[in-house]
Amino acid sequence: MSLLAPTLNHLCDLTVFVAKPVEAGQVQGVHSQGKRRIIPITGGTVRGTIHGAVLPGGADFQLVLNETTAELDARYVLLLDDGSHVYVQNHALRRGSPADIAALVRGEAVPPERVYFRCAPRFEVESPSLHWMTQSLFIGTGARYPDRVEMSFYEVT
Repeated sequence: MSLLAPTLNHLCDLTVFVAKPVEAGQVQGVHSQGKRRIIPITGGTVRGTIHGAVLPGGADFQLVLNETTAELDARYVLLLDDGSHVYVQNHALRRGSPADIAALVRGEAVPPERVYFRCAPRFEVESPSLHWMTQSLFIGTGARYPDRVEMSFYEVT
């Protein structure tokens, strides 16, 4: 039996501006081991099916597993043009060559095609008209730049 392959519907593109990373040091525990890095979110924009702004105050809580791979857990709030809020929790995996990842950490630009950056955002919504966003799976792709992260989110249909 072969079922239909899922398709993707574009939801939105985000530009998320970030501040200098906080290096919180080596961590060890039952569920995590690596270097903890926190990247404050200072604002941004959302364009697509939903439009608005990324509010300052969120952060990306990274677990740097090794010199090539990091697990990302970003949490932030969107303020949409209609005045409603969307809470985003975005889990991601970013990996690249040791040289490219080291360049990113130094704040240098790396061509996005050289870094694997995929994510799975989840949403909590204030507006009943957006409730559908809580009942679907979403995936995305991203790119890290010295002052920002750019992402595209897609609904899996």
